[in-house]
Amino acid sequence: MQRPALALAAVLCCAAACDAPEAAGILHTFTSDAAGFDTHSFYYDTGREVVVFDAQFTEPLAEALVDDIRAHTDSPIRYVVITHPNPDKFNGVGPLRAAGATIVASDATAAAIPGVHAYKRAAFIANGTFTEDTYPPEATVDRTFADTLQLDLLGDATIELQVLANSGVSSTQTVAHIPAIDALIVGDLVHHDVHAWLEGGIVDGAPRPDLTAWSAALDELRAWGDVTVHGGRGASAPVELAVTAQQDYLRGIDEVVRDYVAGVDDPDAFTGDAAAGHYAAITEAARAAFPQRGLDYLITYGVYGLVASRSE
Repeated sequence: MQRPALALAAVLCCAAACDAPEAAGILHTFTSDAAGFDTHSFYYDTGREVVVFDAQFTEPLAEALVDDIRAHTDSPIRYVVITHPNPDKFNGVGPLRAAGATIVASDATAAAIPGVHAYKRAAFIANGTFTEDTYPPEATVDRTFADTLQLDLLGDATIELQVLANSGVSSTQTVAHIPAIDALIVGDLVHHDVHAWLEGGIVDGAPRPDLTAWSAALDELRAWGDVTVHGGRGASAPVELAVTAQQDYLRGIDEVVRDYVAGVDDPDAFTGDAAAGHYAAITEAARAAFPQRGLDYLITYGVYGLVASRSE
C-alpha cells in the first residue's frame, strides 16, 4: 500500500505536470533561391516529429528542404501543410511524401490545385522555363479539412490550422498557429519588407486579384493576439506591424498600378509585344515608391494580374 505522504506527492506532481506549459519546439526556415521565387518553407521540430509548412516550387528544391531538415533534426517528418494553392507551395510535395510526410490542405486549397497546376504548367512551358517533361507533376493531398483542424501530434505539441474567411494572395488562405512559440504561419499573405506577388488567385483559368479581400484577410490575423507572423517571403514580424505594413503596401502598390495603367491609352498594350516594357516600367515605379522593399522581380512577373484587373 502506498503511504499517504507519497500518495499526496504523486497527486501534486500530477497536478503540476497537467498545468505545465507546452514544451516549445524549434521553428526553422528554409529559403529557396530566385529560381524558386525566394520562397520560405518553415518547419517546426517538436522534438518528436517535424511539421513542414509549404513544399517549394520544384521537386529538387523540396529535396534540398528535406536535406536541410535532416541536417537539423532526426525527428521524422510527419506533416506538410499547404497554406494556399500557389505552385511554390505545392509543387514539391512528392519528395516530402517520400520522406514520410502526410500532405494536409484545406478542402478549398485541394479543390483549387488542379486548375492552378494546369494554368501555371501551360504558362511556364510556353515561356520556356520548363518542358512538358520537366514541369513538376500535379500535387495531390492526403488529408483535407473544411475550416479548422488541430493536427494529431505526439506528446503535448499543438498546431492549429484555420481557413480564413477572406482570400488573400490566392483564392483561399490557411494559417497555422503554434501556441508554444506564439507563431502564426501565413504563407504569402504577408511579404514583410519585400514586394508581393500580385497575380491573384487562379480562378476558372484566369488570375483574379482581390486586394480588398487580401486586406480583410490581414485584419483577421489580429484575432491571434500577440504573435509573430511568418510570411512566405521576407522577414518575420509582430502581428500588428506585419498587418499594418502589408495593408499600407497593398494600398500603395494599387495606386502605382492604377496611375500607370491610366497613362496608357491602349489597354491591349499590356498583352502585346510591348507588355514586357510596361511591366519593367511598373517595376521601376514600384521600386521608387517602396525603395526599402526587396525582390522587385516579383512585380515584374506577377503584376500582370493586377494590371489586367485595373485595365477592365
